[in-house]
Amino acid sequence: MRLLIVEDNPDLADTLRRLLAADGHAVDIATDGEGADATLAAEAFDLVVLDLGLPDMDGMEVLKNLRARGSETAVLVLTARGGLDDRVRGLDLGADDYLAKPFEVEELEARVRALLRRKAGTSAGTLRVGRLEFEVATRRLRLCGDVVELPRRELDVLEALVLRHGRVVSKRELADSVSGFDEPLSDTAVELYVSRLRRKLEPAGLRLRVLRGLGYVLEDA
Repeated sequence: MRLLIVEDNPDLADTLRRLLAADGHAVDIATDGEGADATLAAEAFDLVVLDLGLPDMDGMEVLKNLRARGSETAVLVLTARGGLDDRVRGLDLGADDYLAKPFEVEELEARVRALLRRKAGTSAGTLRVGRLEFEVATRRLRLCGDVVELPRRELDVLEALVLRHGRVVSKRELADSVSGFDEPLSDTAVELYVSRLRRKLEPAGLRLRVLRGLGYVLEDA
């Protein structure tokens, strides 16, 4: 999934990026409020880890603007401002969760997994499409009951399709959902990964349809 870290401390931002990227996510960083606001207005993310004490624009304002645009992106507020008033205001403005600094890495990872499960619409953390099972937290894929290992990029693309199964996903939406600013995914690469996935999914009775000019849709054939 695609995540945005909004944090003005470069060391902490890089630590969080490496931590979450190791879990298979595409992670971008914004280091000030105005940059974060502009990025969130122009790009789609599955989750935002948002600091409050930011240069140029306060994190609360970034959150307020995000929700005013109608975005349902999950937001985890991560800040040293852990007072009750700040927590209440942040939740009232639309934050999904709140974690005060300093924090334990294991708790941060657990909260991120919980928010992404909620976004995926499953409390159990397992998505099913026909004979395909995908565990959101571990990114473990099973086909017909057997664990299947995929190269990272193929797994990224499949995850995006499974999360949106039954509806058309455009090529650009698919690319944006699995790649960050520093590693953009070309249209040609998307076509290649989709072609590889189609061959691997068909024996399990799954169909990855191509709708010319529109995109792709994952279906239980």
